[in-house]
Amino acid sequence: MARRRRKLHAGLDAWPGYVDALSTLLMVVIFVLLVFVMGQTLLSAALNRREHVLEKLEGQAAELSRQLDTEHARNHALSDTVTGLQTQHQKDASALAADAAAIENAKKTADAATALTVADQARITQLDDTLTDLNARLAALGEALDVSQKNVQARDAKITDLAAKLNTALANKVTELSRYRSEFFGRLRDILHNQKGVHVVGDRFVFQSEVLFPVGSADLSAEGRKEITTLAHTLKEVTAHIPADIPWILRVDGHADRQPIHTAFPSNWELSSARAITVVKLLVAEGIDPHRLAATGFADYQPLDAQNTPEAYARNRRIEFRLTDR
Repeated sequence: MARRRRKLHAGLDAWPGYVDALSTLLMVVIFVLLVFVMGQTLLSAALNRREHVLEKLEGQAAELSRQLDTEHARNHALSDTVTGLQTQHQKDASALAADAAAIENAKKTADAATALTVADQARITQLDDTLTDLNARLAALGEALDVSQKNVQARDAKITDLAAKLNTALANKVTELSRYRSEFFGRLRDILHNQKGVHVVGDRFVFQSEVLFPVGSADLSAEGRKEITTLAHTLKEVTAHIPADIPWILRVDGHADRQPIHTAFPSNWELSSARAITVVKLLVAEGIDPHRLAATGFADYQPLDAQNTPEAYARNRRIEFRLTDR
């Protein structure tokens, strides 16, 4: 009996250890959840700050563009003023030369004559006064011309600075679009990494035609519709975060091989174009804005492999997607 009591007592002593272990595990789980929630909060705040900075940059770019247009207009008006001043300067210089010649002739006539009449003396005095006035006007025009030239130089420097700022803002937009393109391709690569016939070539995402279309046809197969639908959902998720002022488009390029076709299509031009248009129509049906899509057909004139082998032909039959600017 005593032995049974000791066994019962020993069995009951193990429960506090189990309770402590479960309590510790619960605290660890709660701690991990708190860290996750705090991380999400910090990430959301960082994204909000980034969006605010982008909006501010867009406003600055618009203001710089407006200032640049204003400065161009002012520079044009100032150039017209300088041209007018130069024309007036040339006229005044011509008039001054004519008056100087008249004075010189009058003086020669006076020297040759034994005596000057009262009218001649008055004429000479008038010409001297005119010459003095013209010299004063020429000096004023010269000063005005110098000031105008300095203003033109200052305007040109300001326009150059505004153009540099505008180019920097545009470069930032291109860089930002490149970031979204990398995110788009990265997500597609993660989703379709096990799909045969799907790969990335440079800045393009490439589907071999056999993945999407039956041979010689422009009608999507069931598997092809599934792949394009997946692509459309990924595109909507990524482009939802692209600012509205970035002029992006998704270009869908159809390519064929160099073999002659014997189907309803007269040539590889029609086949490659029809396939690109079919893909674009499905993207529109899946909710992609048609203003953001372009369908192009290249026939067999942009091959990836120039060899005349079945493998090369298969590589060249493809649909390419490229996220780019207009």
